[in-house]
Amino acid sequence: MKLNKQDILKALETITVPGEGQNMVESGSVTNVVTFGDEVIVDITIKNPSLQARKKTEVEILQAIHKHVYEKAKIKVNVKVDAPEKPQANTIKGKPIPGIQNIVAVASGKGGVGKSTVTANIAIMLAKMGFKVGVLDADIYGPSMPIMFDVEMEKPLSVTVDGKSKMKPVENYGVKILSIGFFTKPDQAVIWRGPMAAKALNQMIFDAAWGELDFLLLDLPPGTGDIHLSIMQSLPITGAVVVSTPQNVALADAKKGVAMFQQDSINVPVLGIIENMAYFTPEELPNNKYYIFGKEGAKYLAEDLDVPLLGEIPLVQSIREAGDVGRPAAMQVATPTEKAFEKLTQNVVQEVVNRNENLPETEAIKITTMAGCSAVNKK
Repeated sequence: MKLNKQDILKALETITVPGEGQNMVESGSVTNVVTFGDEVIVDITIKNPSLQARKKTEVEILQAIHKHVYEKAKIKVNVKVDAPEKPQANTIKGKPIPGIQNIVAVASGKGGVGKSTVTANIAIMLAKMGFKVGVLDADIYGPSMPIMFDVEMEKPLSVTVDGKSKMKPVENYGVKILSIGFFTKPDQAVIWRGPMAAKALNQMIFDAAWGELDFLLLDLPPGTGDIHLSIMQSLPITGAVVVSTPQNVALADAKKGVAMFQQDSINVPVLGIIENMAYFTPEELPNNKYYIFGKEGAKYLAEDLDVPLLGEIPLVQSIREAGDVGRPAAMQVATPTEKAFEKLTQNVVQEVVNRNENLPETEAIKITTMAGCSAVNKK
């Protein structure tokens, strides 16, 4: 079949350019179309530099031409990125911590969505993959990490580094941990104003002997507030992930969490969204899925915001029980829960790699390869 250029352009008019309200042809994104018999070459320019945006554009073009013109057409798509220059883009405020390669913030718009549980399990899985991992429990008013890592009764020791006294993080399961929970009594409420909380966080960040880390995970408080701003002004954050459950009430707040990181004044790359408690599968009915909080809400939100969906974690009783007894579920072997957290963590690592390859350098040293990490290379 001989393809016609006008038919190709008409098919491309069915694709809307995200954020512009126009189709690919009207917006001027399509720069050239060449046809040879049943072959077609489409040259297109987009403004989003992310790997996901380029792949999504290519797939949409292939689908449109196959659907509206000729289903057996041989198509080649050349995607060029023409991102507008922003002098302050990806300029992360704060001083890097020597020895720490990547700092990943884990946030949620709403409390109770399992953010701390997800953080703990990602940390465990990263350690199982062979990475050097630390967790900073920045949830000043509700620190959970001492319980989840079974180190409630531990206290950070004082060590001397380069003539200065530093806190040595508590370590368990191959993960280094610092939390305000180590410095308060279990029944003591932390009643601090913002500046005092920020000062405590800065001490745990800069007065700690973290050593060499591939990843430092920040377990942020729920919402968008003073603690978040203090953290982002203090540290060169590589990227952020946002945890949500599928229902609309949680998704509305998760959307605000993503928007916070994407503000020009903050400008922290969003690595993606994690859907926790995605579905319930009874142990006696392993093939059944019950969508208690709604179905694929975070997936649709991720598509709307043009950020990756990093993973869907099921609602499983053992995840809660494992966290309560201080042995995160990711430590399990050959279980569906372990597989879910393994896939999620692989995606987080991949998005960090993509972020470091596709966005301008920041002050932080970053991981640029996944070589040597056998778990990441699993199919």
